[in-house]
Amino acid sequence: MAPLSNNQKLLGRYAAYLKVEKGLAAQTLAAYGRDLQQFAVFLGERPLAEARRDDMRRFLDNLHDHAVDGRSIARKISSLRGFYKFLLLDKVIRHDPTLNIDSPRQWKILPKALTSGEIGSMTDATRAKSDTAQAKAIALRDRAMVETLYAGALRVSELTGARLMDLQRDAGCMIVRGKGDKERTAPLGQVALEAIGEYLRDGRPRLAGNRQSPYLFLAVGGHGLTRHRVWQVVKAASKDGRHASPHMLRHSAATHMVENGADLRTVQTILGHADISTTQIYTHMKLDHLKNVFRKHHPRAQRAI
Repeated sequence: MAPLSNNQKLLGRYAAYLKVEKGLAAQTLAAYGRDLQQFAVFLGERPLAEARRDDMRRFLDNLHDHAVDGRSIARKISSLRGFYKFLLLDKVIRHDPTLNIDSPRQWKILPKALTSGEIGSMTDATRAKSDTAQAKAIALRDRAMVETLYAGALRVSELTGARLMDLQRDAGCMIVRGKGDKERTAPLGQVALEAIGEYLRDGRPRLAGNRQSPYLFLAVGGHGLTRHRVWQVVKAASKDGRHASPHMLRHSAATHMVENGADLRTVQTILGHADISTTQIYTHMKLDHLKNVFRKHHPRAQRAI
């Protein structure tokens, strides 16, 4: 068996680091590996550890010359940055060749949003699958989760991390912990509060059993819910319509608020965005909505004059 090349050893160590320390899925690891292998081929006989900033620039120019789209180039840059940061921290290299390499300007991809009718269909789809007390308790929990994700525009991690003490029903809101462990207040509408109240009264005690748990939403046996389980609940609730995800409920909440006249600063606060430029994408969605309404209803939009 031929000995491993230096490139193979470094890539193997990096893949193990990403899998163990970062918990990345096999599909993501494979994508990173393809990006790094492509750069290794570009370098030819020179090892990855000897790459310079000029190599990075020539590699990017080559991708542009071959009409690789901006999103793919940005992903490859991200893969290379992560790899060389790892080598730098591991003292394999002394200088990071990706330093000050800018990502290409990308078209903003508008997040997908559900209609109000589709949201209603999802909450209706959380009905109990049988007449058992446990099935009814799970249905109450699932409906409350869908309503809370949409009403509060929550991330899935914010929902799974929500505790009983974070819920402030009298004030109509809950405290959530977002990215960077930053706290914010998420307002909840009357519909979500009623769903949560019914779950707390008739569902959560059945799921908790004899177990004491600080978490608001529980699995059977009183354990906290995983992110994967929340995804399963949302997917199952949307099986009769468009495939939905927890993040689509968050996007839908923001989209509907902007479409109904909410100002961006308020939406930014509700979503917990650190920078309003992240929130501004919803102004594009509002513009698209206005264009669609115009094309559908304006008498001069459909035919030539």
